Amino acid sequence: MPRDEHLPWDHREFRYRLAIALCLLISLFLAGCVARTAAVSRSHGVTPPRKLARMGYAIQVGAFARVENAARLTESLRRRDLDATYFVAAAGLYKVRFGNFDTRKSARNEAQRLKTAGVIDEFYVVSPDEYSVANEPRFGASYLREEIVKTARSFIGIPYLWGGNSPETGFDCSGLVVACYQLNGLNLPRTSQEQFQMGTPISRSSLAKGDLVFFAASGGKKVSHVGIYVGDGCLIHAPGKSKMIRVDSLSGQYFSKRYLGARSYL
Repeated sequence: MPRDEHLPWDHREFRYRLAIALCLLISLFLAGCVARTAAVSRSHGVTPPRKLARMGYAIQVGAFARVENAARLTESLRRRDLDATYFVAAAGLYKVRFGNFDTRKSARNEAQRLKTAGVIDEFYVVSPDEYSVANEPRFGASYLREEIVKTARSFIGIPYLWGGNSPETGFDCSGLVVACYQLNGLNLPRTSQEQFQMGTPISRSSLAKGDLVFFAASGGKKVSHVGIYVGDGCLIHAPGKSKMIRVDSLSGQYFSKRYLGARSYL
């Protein structure tokens, strides 16, 4: 192909204008693709979720036949500033899990210290690959969502107490969802306000199991209540003082009037 300086002026001008036109067309095409992709995402309520930090090593103790004993140990650990919860390991069997350590060694050292002090007996160090979230690549995203809902259902029947974050006194609404996420390997922020700010906003029509739904329990626009969406238009939540953790419908008058939005972390 001849070099530009050897072409007549009108040919060089034509090539120059053609190159500019092609660049403009390519730019418009790419911008259109981005806009169409964003429009489709918005129309379906889909945005890339903000990933939660995963839990590290934890300490697991006990095989309690009485839930009161598991709750009592949980409360004792919380008084030592250890984030603890009990959970249903099998029918009629309860265990306690606590801590979030960077290494197995640090978890074991803390467990040995507590054992020497007589706070716990035999223990087991839970590694990050034992959480449900570690199996997500193998079983798919729906698996993790189902496990979170399954965990939430295991807490149904525990009494609610405002400000409570232990099974002995009851869970507050945000404490319940924190426990359900942490037991599956995801470190959710502690308060409902923090949870609302961190999650990725999703439309009500795009809710999936395991997402969180937020409400202004006292009216207005301030987040003061949260629950876990479990499918079929329902949520599991800790509703109020002297009431049990339960399943309710989002379409009820109370929740419809106070609904502020939903967040996804998965």
